[in-house]
Amino acid sequence: MSEIVIGPAAAGDLPALEFMVENCYRGDHARMGWTHEADMLRGPRLDSGELASVFANPDAVIFVARQGSDIVGCVTVTDRPPDSAYIGMLCVDPPFQSSGLGGRLLATAELLCANLGVVRARMSVVEGRDELVAWYERKGYVRTGEREPFHAPQEQPMFFTMLEKRIASA
Repeated sequence: MSEIVIGPAAAGDLPALEFMVENCYRGDHARMGWTHEADMLRGPRLDSGELASVFANPDAVIFVARQGSDIVGCVTVTDRPPDSAYIGMLCVDPPFQSSGLGGRLLATAELLCANLGVVRARMSVVEGRDELVAWYERKGYVRTGEREPFHAPQEQPMFFTMLEKRIASA
């Protein structure tokens, strides 16, 4: 088995990245892992236009984890001046979960935040994903007390819990 390498995504990665993200969050493949939303949410996690928009944003970077030519994880960082960055779309293909790859991707995102000179990294997690929030809390994130509405159509109204972590400058 080859080493997993983390680096910035390229434009040619977007179709495989979209496929991997969908399989990490939704459907039967996602149920193999512990971080899925397959039983909470319906519909696609993102679409190619949304992913292309993030990729084209000059204030954002998408990191991908590769094993050989396969994308097995990702995370995004979006600079939000003057003092914060948003970390999103952290996901790891279920067969690679519990290997430490999620922690490596998060550390990569936090290093970029430190290099940007931001004071805090922020993220949102769908309410009800207590095990995932607990994982972020073990990584130093705290709940801000803020909630944001989840805008995708669902039977019941849903919300995001906002988390943040103070970042030391590099």
